[in-house]
Amino acid sequence: MSIDMEQFYEVFFEESLEGLDIMEQSLLSISKNENCDLEVINTIFRAAHSIKGGSGTFGFNDVANFTHVLETLLDEAREGKRQLTEECIELLLQSCDCLREMISALQNKKNINLQQSESLIAGFNRILSNEQETISTEQPKTTAPTSSTGSVSMSSKSKTNSPLEPNNDDNQYWQIEFVPQPQILMTGNEPARLFRELSTLGELTTTAMVEDIPAFADLTVDECFISWSLELRNSTATKDDILEVFDWVIDECTLEINLLGGSESAPENDAVEALVDSGNEATASTTVATLAPKETHSATENPQTKKPTTADKSTNTNSSSSSIRVGIDKVDSLINLVGELVITQSMLSELGSNFEMSKLEKLATGLEQLLQNTKELQESVMRIRMLPISFAFNRFPRMIRDLAIKIDKKVDLQIHGESTELDKTVMEQISDPLVHLVRNAIDHGIETAQERIAKGKPEQGTIRLDAYHQGGNIVIEVGDDGKGLNTDVIRRKAIEKGMIDSDTQLSNQEIYDLLFQPGFSTAAQVSDISGRGVGMDVVKRNITSLGGRIVIDSQVNIGTTIKVHLPLTLAILDGQLVRVGEQVYIIPLIAIVESLQVKSELVNRVSGDMVLYRLREDNVPIIRLYKEFGINADNTVIENALLVVVEADGQKVGLLVDDLLGQQQVVVKSLESNYKRVVGISGATILGDGSVSMILDIPGLITSASKRSKRHQQTKAA
Repeated sequence: MSIDMEQFYEVFFEESLEGLDIMEQSLLSISKNENCDLEVINTIFRAAHSIKGGSGTFGFNDVANFTHVLETLLDEAREGKRQLTEECIELLLQSCDCLREMISALQNKKNINLQQSESLIAGFNRILSNEQETISTEQPKTTAPTSSTGSVSMSSKSKTNSPLEPNNDDNQYWQIEFVPQPQILMTGNEPARLFRELSTLGELTTTAMVEDIPAFADLTVDECFISWSLELRNSTATKDDILEVFDWVIDECTLEINLLGGSESAPENDAVEALVDSGNEATASTTVATLAPKETHSATENPQTKKPTTADKSTNTNSSSSSIRVGIDKVDSLINLVGELVITQSMLSELGSNFEMSKLEKLATGLEQLLQNTKELQESVMRIRMLPISFAFNRFPRMIRDLAIKIDKKVDLQIHGESTELDKTVMEQISDPLVHLVRNAIDHGIETAQERIAKGKPEQGTIRLDAYHQGGNIVIEVGDDGKGLNTDVIRRKAIEKGMIDSDTQLSNQEIYDLLFQPGFSTAAQVSDISGRGVGMDVVKRNITSLGGRIVIDSQVNIGTTIKVHLPLTLAILDGQLVRVGEQVYIIPLIAIVESLQVKSELVNRVSGDMVLYRLREDNVPIIRLYKEFGINADNTVIENALLVVVEADGQKVGLLVDDLLGQQQVVVKSLESNYKRVVGISGATILGDGSVSMILDIPGLITSASKRSKRHQQTKAA
């Protein structure tokens, strides 16, 4: 039976990208001299080796060949033959970027651009050749480092580090003892496939050892009880060539390779043994809707020259991630709740089959229990979508390092609250705005080392990333200890651009809000990092679309902190139900400032069909929802109505409604994907009585009402 390997492609892509993240974080920690120990180097090596093994298995030879070269350098670092210098680390970091591009190309079924990989390979070869000259007089090590998942031992009669090569004696051949672990078949590895590949290296003879096969009654079809003795004759293969065939199963077998050569050979001195402990520890996490390939570890390898081939372009994948990792405790909680729900359902079914009024109290108790179980189940399911924000923060150490080098600034990154959890959907949409805020902090906020010293500051600036829960929201802070925001400069620039009049009085927060206007920039010159006045308006628009808001706090020469307030999830919304005529609408609670009964003496009618309500020191425009949506209302007289004051984008408006019905959590359904986009409506939900209710889009309503008022004024003036 043949296996369609394409079904595992997406798993390989996701696991490889995770491995690249691990490599990058570990390399950055070595660069900062935080954890430059053998375990960190082993972590980097294992990640690279897993990518190499997986790409080789699936036929992605360009990726496998490239990873093999960088793996060689890491292998020498593991054995203590070289130090990972800044040059090596920079080359390895560039290799992570290159591998991401190669994997992305494979995901999108595009040809891999080999120009960058070939350039990096040349860099690795230069470093490796120079190092070989300096260590050629060193004695070889006979034992490779061990790891927690296994050990690798090597012995050789040779006095050099080069692999054993068969000589011209016709009696010489390779003898291979291959003893797979029983579970090898469950990981998709078939011994027959290995033997077919091995047969391409010479004349292969296989002998099956069947003495360990249990009695028929004890057989299991998905376990392997056979081992093999293999003979490879008339071959010019090296030990490394043979090891490479078993590369992907090296931690799932006992492998012994002997070079035999007639009466003069000494197999016991020429053996290469790879004995790997099968006791892999179980991790405390699982993958939902995905199969995670096992991480592999192999014997030490020396680079072999290979002829590059074109990677298979027939992959049937896309670039979007279709899986999510959750803690096993969350899955256990979900299973327990489902069990409780089944018990409650059984109890209610029994009551309903032969119901009598005497059982009314039991029915009420059962329904209350069902309500509690449903609520807990909903919360448990929502927790599955929650991921630590470290998934978003982990990209910044590398980005800040590269930017600081590029613009010749010294910057230290401090991260706090990385374990704070956020909905996966929100996190994916907030990543790009956070990148822009951090880039601005480095380019505009942090001064050069000379400027900081002149101000009496440390020459190294600090960027702070923090996340924490506040009420039902999450707050993400991006702070720096740089020059701060100068309100006079911002105000003067806004006047020059005609955004405000010279006599307009603004608070500091209102001046900071000018930074989010399209095209606004205070940069003296444009760089490829920032300064074109493009981006901050997009940042605010993206955050607002998530139901969030931005608050800026800044002091000149002290620094700036930007706080982003976001809902924990987009799937469930805390809302206020309001009635307008026969229609029920939902207003997000996060947008509501207060609700009040209109007082006629505070109503002020102005031009353009605009009605203002005097709310303490503010004049709040009134939006009549029955006019916005063209429906009949119970009350069209403003002086006798209810007003719900809401705020979005720093603007307050009052929504005219007939009645307040109560507050509840609602499940958000996309209106655009199921129908079409409607101005002033962000989504829909189904209420307890089965009716559909629309969720109001407060920013959209404000924008729509403002445009309509301006059109009315222009028409009246004409």
